[in-house]
Amino acid sequence: MVRARGFLPVVLLFVIGAATLFAAAPAGAAEGEEIYRENCAVCHGENGDGQGPESHRLGTKPADLRSGVFKFRSTPSGSLPQDADLLRTLTTGIPGTAMIAQTHLSEEERWAVARYVKTLSDRFTNASPEPPIPIPPVPANLPSLVEKGKHLYAEAGCPTCHGQDGRGDGAAADSLEDAWGRPSRPADLTNRPLKSGPSPQDLYRTLVTGLNGTAMPSYHDALGEEELWSVVAYVETLAEVGPGGKRGMIGLREEHLGRVIEMMNRMRMQGQDCCMR
Repeated sequence: MVRARGFLPVVLLFVIGAATLFAAAPAGAAEGEEIYRENCAVCHGENGDGQGPESHRLGTKPADLRSGVFKFRSTPSGSLPQDADLLRTLTTGIPGTAMIAQTHLSEEERWAVARYVKTLSDRFTNASPEPPIPIPPVPANLPSLVEKGKHLYAEAGCPTCHGQDGRGDGAAADSLEDAWGRPSRPADLTNRPLKSGPSPQDLYRTLVTGLNGTAMPSYHDALGEEELWSVVAYVETLAEVGPGGKRGMIGLREEHLGRVIEMMNRMRMQGQDCCMR
């Protein structure tokens, strides 16, 4: 997604709790529609169907925003996202995909887009998001929970999809599909950052909320708080971090492609602006 009207200040916001991201009130959806069409439709499509003109180039397909199904939320499994969840995705992007951080847009503009995205799905008209699941502070004894987390990782069935070593190569990995019938491989947990974010709290949030539209369930009711932190502690040890961190080649390609699409779309939109003058 790109903004055609010049280069706005870049503000990179590192966030933890979706419910406390920003205190500013979001702008209305009317402005958001214009910003969306200039910046987002190139991948997500004019009507939010995920079939924008550049979508065919992407390995991780753009979300169908009409469905109202969002992976990255602070709310319980199956729930709609909070406005702040939509804003977090716009602000931080989704690592390893072409959905790069939209920090060329101002905070107000990102709020406006988040509001407009909600108009693309009837789910937001017929239902309201559930309250966010609280994310507790990282326990001071997190490193001591690794061994317990290793056992829970196995007992909870994580290797079936993510593999014994977390490389996304479990027995069921090749057969998984998302809610739209597309192949949906489990995350390679040795890569960093994970798509949900770089912090232990981000990983904890994924465990308690699940990822709507995918085979990744919520463990909110299955595991207690210490057990959840134990799994987080173990998964953190799976990261293969070298100089600059280990990033999957496919993910790097997708991020690069996202930046190229943004640049080309911005140039196209600026050319249209010049022709209209």
